Amino acid sequence: MVNEINGFKNGVEKPEKINTQLKDTKIKMDLTKYKSIIETHQRQMTSYLNSLKSFENRFDSKIKQAKIYPTWAVVVFIISLMLGFVSVSYVFLK
Repeated sequence: MVNEINGFKNGVEKPEKINTQLKDTKIKMDLTKYKSIIETHQRQMTSYLNSLKSFENRFDSKIKQAKIYPTWAVVVFIISLMLGFVSVSYVFLK
């Protein structure tokens, strides 16, 4: 009976030691692999954003430079329309 009690006592003490060791053990994660992946992704995204900004700047400059008709042609057209309207009005009102 004493042997059984000692065996039970040893059986209980062993899980208690393991439990205290688990409580005292700190788990550290190795994040170096993830950190390098994130840094690579961040560099790629920075490169992508720079190329996107460059494209946007080139697109904006092309839009600003693009004209269907030159300004002088538009002005001449408007003046000719006004002269035509004045001429037609003069003929009908006379």
